[in-house]
Amino acid sequence: MWRQIRAASVLAFLPFCLNAQPTEPGGFLEMAAPSIQMVAVTTKDWTATEGELRRFSRTEQGWQQTGSLVPVKVVVGRAGLGWGLGMTNPPVSDDPQKKEGDGRSPAGVFPLTYAFGYAAPADVPEIKLPYIQCTKSVECVDDPNSAYYNIIKDRNTVANPDWKSSEKMLMDDGEYKLGIFVAHNSSPAVPGAGSCVFMHVWKAPGHPTSGCTAMRLGDLETLLGWLDPRAHPILVQLPRKQYLENRRAWRLPAIQFE
Repeated sequence: MWRQIRAASVLAFLPFCLNAQPTEPGGFLEMAAPSIQMVAVTTKDWTATEGELRRFSRTEQGWQQTGSLVPVKVVVGRAGLGWGLGMTNPPVSDDPQKKEGDGRSPAGVFPLTYAFGYAAPADVPEIKLPYIQCTKSVECVDDPNSAYYNIIKDRNTVANPDWKSSEKMLMDDGEYKLGIFVAHNSSPAVPGAGSCVFMHVWKAPGHPTSGCTAMRLGDLETLLGWLDPRAHPILVQLPRKQYLENRRAWRLPAIQFE
């Protein structure tokens, strides 16, 4: 029964997350109107590999910070950030652009679609997002030539797997013990624009990722306990300068950077 409930939740939630088409900067506001939860990740600049995470809830007075006012420490890709494909189009500029295998985490605005982890669904009732259990046959396809590019699939459910490269979601370490799928380049996926972008447990403080956003396990547990699919949560991930430049047009919450 639990699996049926979770499967129904996935089917109900995915149309909002995956059918959204990229828009001009600022245009995501109309599409994100149902969203009342925002996760804001900011870095010092394009090449920084460490950043800060803050949570915001939308109220009648606008976005209000939720939880501790002390930002959560996170790490991003080993090459920093690059504009990704989400609810905004990357601007025409000399700023870095996210590509497959470049070691950058995507910058922009992205729906947070579902969660995953090593535990069985019944063992994580606090997670409200649709949830996928990572098993030995569950993989995230990062082969740009595959029809399943940038999709998490159970290999055992595919008659003829066409991918030559993928990430095994059940690993020997705890990095994917808990995670969130970030809907970067997924509406639809553009071959080579980047895949398998998650928020997950970091390897160690200060240790960058291959293109994801990672944090301490306890901080991720808190985040997952807060995220609610009914609130259509989004991730806004930007260097500080770009955050400030787009704050008014995108109606982002004010952040006082040190």
